[in-house]
Amino acid sequence: MSKSDTKCAMIAVIGAPNAGKSTLVNALVGAKVSIVTQKVQTTRARIRGIAVEGDTQLVFIDTPGIFAPRRRLDRAMVAAAWGGIEGADQTLLIIDAPAYLDGESERGGAGKSRKDADQIIEGLKKADGKAVLALNKIDEIARPKLLALAQELNETGVFSDVFMISAKNGDGLGDLKVFLTDQAPQGPWLYPEDQLSDISDRLMAAEVTREKLFLRLHQELPYDSTVETDDWKETKKGVRIEQTIFVARDSQKGIVLGKGGATLKIIGQAAREELIELIGRPVHLFIHVKVRQGWADEAARLRNMGLDVVE
Repeated sequence: MSKSDTKCAMIAVIGAPNAGKSTLVNALVGAKVSIVTQKVQTTRARIRGIAVEGDTQLVFIDTPGIFAPRRRLDRAMVAAAWGGIEGADQTLLIIDAPAYLDGESERGGAGKSRKDADQIIEGLKKADGKAVLALNKIDEIARPKLLALAQELNETGVFSDVFMISAKNGDGLGDLKVFLTDQAPQGPWLYPEDQLSDISDRLMAAEVTREKLFLRLHQELPYDSTVETDDWKETKKGVRIEQTIFVARDSQKGIVLGKGGATLKIIGQAAREELIELIGRPVHLFIHVKVRQGWADEAARLRNMGLDVVE
């Protein structure tokens, strides 16, 4: 296939925290390239997932959720999200339709979800930007309400097209992918045909462990934790990986370790099993837990996550 016969599109996937961006990117790519948990703001850096449709390569930029930032980490994440739009051929805004409608009553997290989504729409307006709207979780909402919401959001003038989808069960994803493929500009592919993501091995391993950490402790452990891969060595017997889980307080260290280290052992086993599947080789995983107050404001920690430091 010559370069003149190929098409390639960079698609920035943006939205409020927990709108379903990572679930959507994973579904469109057909493989797990971003971690997914119940916790908001799970995605922290821009991760590119790559799909091929015939002569077209679609590069999906999975961005952190956009929200009102407080810490240095928050500011870096939001900057990464807006930065994902720069240079993109399409901007795809994901809105959790049930949460957005529940937000009309300003109840708890639902109210915040609506506020965050409205702020993103205002940001696009100020930048004279256009986006494709994907209303997500349509299986959880009555169709008359869904159609009324689509009309309401379309009247903002920000959206060129509107799609109704369920990233989790696949509803509407075929039509969305066909649209994005048709709209892709002519040009050479940016990645090899068999590459699914641009994430490094070290960051991928850290993300897998962070996902297992959050899935295991999403109720007990707040957002004040991160995982770094300290060492990655290829050996004749497989891959040896050393990681550190950073938490903000001593009490959180005890939660992660569990009685006699039992919780950490379960987290490590789950992470190791997925890494073996991803890498295709035996994995020897060693995880340490350290207390580091204020890690979310440390430039070195943010850079290790793939984030640019924002003052």
